[in-house]
Amino acid sequence: MIITGKAVPRRTFLKGVGATVALPFLDSMVPAFAAAPKSPVRLAFLYVPNGIDMKNWNVPQEGVLPAELPRILKPLEAFRDDMIQIGNLTNNSGRALLDGPGDHGRCAGSYLTGVQVKKTTVDIKASISCDQIIASKIGHETRFASLELGMDDSRQAGDCDSGYSCAYTNNLSWRSETQPLPPVLDPRVLFERLFGTGAILSPEDMDRRARYRRSILDFVTGDTKRLQSSLGPTDRRKLEEYLSSIREVERQLEKAEKESVQINPGMDKPYGVPPDFAEHFKLMSDMLTIAFQADMTRVSTFLMTREGTSRSYREIG
Repeated sequence: MIITGKAVPRRTFLKGVGATVALPFLDSMVPAFAAAPKSPVRLAFLYVPNGIDMKNWNVPQEGVLPAELPRILKPLEAFRDDMIQIGNLTNNSGRALLDGPGDHGRCAGSYLTGVQVKKTTVDIKASISCDQIIASKIGHETRFASLELGMDDSRQAGDCDSGYSCAYTNNLSWRSETQPLPPVLDPRVLFERLFGTGAILSPEDMDRRARYRRSILDFVTGDTKRLQSSLGPTDRRKLEEYLSSIREVERQLEKAEKESVQINPGMDKPYGVPPDFAEHFKLMSDMLTIAFQADMTRVSTFLMTREGTSRSYREIG
């Protein structure tokens, strides 16, 4: 056996016309006899508005989770050993502090900034959020310094609650004290950002493109076959599972786009947003998982819905 010490470069991409697919970490990316690289540390802040049913959420202890989780957390039992509970925390800057009513209007703005946001609808003022402080330190190591995701109304101006600007309600990430980073709401837009050319297309252009669309993976078939021929069985399986997850996201997107057209004829609805909230959430979280898996980013925020929403969650039964 001859060991050459050569390895697949960590930043290998599958490329085609208008498509770029980053790869997950493969065993063959580690040179022979080299120490295994440290896994990157990733950070995601997920924001759920309007409170929690604490009786069915809270666990009785901090640190390691108990064997029996409360009802709301039961889906996480398989990951119990990978989680810790942090308690005895408060974010005092999210309270009124003499500013009067408007809890919904101020709390998202103070969540990651740790400051009391200025009560205004015009000259907004918050602070750089902690996700962006981290992104400024490690963002150069990945394709995207950070990803900002959301699922609801993204208005950035006007009064959203008791004199607080909608910029506070509809953003978690702040690049500076006056510059929020609006979240991506449309799964198709996020998909194109991760795997396409990055160009911002109009709804008409996206419609036209969708009619002639093949799978993004069809554009990188040549690169994929060449790479697979050089991989061992473990890496081939890992690559096939990763590419299958991308294809499944595409399938969900196509289904969502068809349903959106059928259910909402003539409505001003973002292209590619599923009419079903649970499907929308799954698409966004699946793509965030892929982005972490391929090390496209290590920092993300996810504003599941905005404060003050009147959404009802019928899908939970």
